[in-house]
Amino acid sequence: MKITSFGMNSINPYNKQQKSLKAAESKTAVNADKIEISTAAKEMSASSTYNSERAQKVQQIKEQIQSGNYQVDAKKIAEDMLNYYRK
Repeated sequence: MKITSFGMNSINPYNKQQKSLKAAESKTAVNADKIEISTAAKEMSASSTYNSERAQKVQQIKEQIQSGNYQVDAKKIAEDMLNYYRK
């Protein structure tokens, strides 16, 4: 059995969609996303010293590990684990 589509080759249901999208794009030339950061957020990020403090602490721990002086407090870790899982 041979199935042929007489006259169906020129029909594309998406042509209308593409044409309408192109028309919409030409009407609204610039539709860009925008982000605005509040002044309070800018002040918070500028005054935050968390990153520098964290970097110093990490550097101290690295130095202690490399020199072999880093001590792990097993009791403190066990207490923190118990507190975490009890919540």
